[in-house]
Amino acid sequence: MLELIHTVLRLFIFVIFIDVVLSYLPDMKRQKWAQVLHKIADAPQKPIREALPQDLPLDPSPMIVIIVINMLMYLL
Repeated sequence: MLELIHTVLRLFIFVIFIDVVLSYLPDMKRQKWAQVLHKIADAPQKPIREALPQDLPLDPSPMIVIIVINMLMYLL
């Protein structure tokens, strides 16, 4: 069961990485699958993004979520 949780968390990290790469490809962001992927990846990032100052040059929320997920996997 624990290995399944780790696999799902690793898969979610992969989804976040794909979403970050797609953010630099505007033509791909219009694809239906890319929009679904963005909704999935954006769910945990949205509260972090809202808590951070809006004038940051880069969005650190994906990295923060990945660090939290890695910490969670380490604790499990």
